[in-house]
Amino acid sequence: MKNSEIYAISILSDNCQGVLRDVSDIMAAHDVNIVLAQASVLSAGNEKGSSFIYFEFENVDDIDSLSSDLSKLSTIHSVKTYQPLSKIFGKRVIIIGGGAQVAQVAMGAVNEADRHNIRGERISIDTIPLVGEKELAATIDAVSRLPRVSVLVLAGSLMGGTISDSVIKIRESGIPVISLNMAGSVTKYVDLVVTDPLQAGVFAVMHASDLAVFNINRVRGREF
Repeated sequence: MKNSEIYAISILSDNCQGVLRDVSDIMAAHDVNIVLAQASVLSAGNEKGSSFIYFEFENVDDIDSLSSDLSKLSTIHSVKTYQPLSKIFGKRVIIIGGGAQVAQVAMGAVNEADRHNIRGERISIDTIPLVGEKELAATIDAVSRLPRVSVLVLAGSLMGGTISDSVIKIRESGIPVISLNMAGSVTKYVDLVVTDPLQAGVFAVMHASDLAVFNINRVRGREF
């Protein structure tokens, strides 16, 4: 029976064509199921530079054997094994909007997350203060491409137009959206509207938690 535990490895390699293919072939030969992959170039310039490749995967029979086979590739410099990000940073609460409102929502979220993380959970808070309809719409739309997102909070005083379109897409991807009570059409398309920014942050973390009794699905469409 395959091991369903999630493993993570980082690979330092040459920045050249074929590296990801060769790594994927070895992982496929070990019959693992990749659940997360990302890569970045560490150095550039006149030389080819190096690449950092990160994988999370399951269905591993022998992690040491997999690491050994990867290390045998001539383009690989090092292979290291880690705990997956879900065990380190855990579920993510994303807060987007105006600086003052984002700060207040984050205060409530951080205070609530602290209570849960002390008890062994892992919930992290990510914030980005932004202005401008196009910038906000693009950023909200990109949330669905981030890993481990549990809930999005919109913290501002006016949002609508293309921002509302992005909110619809985010919800269709399965990510619930909490909004502060604000001007604009966005409050018509979110899962929950909350007037108090501190409470909005608390609600977001409680929804992300496995231990809290709050669930957005039970109060969807309501305003507090």
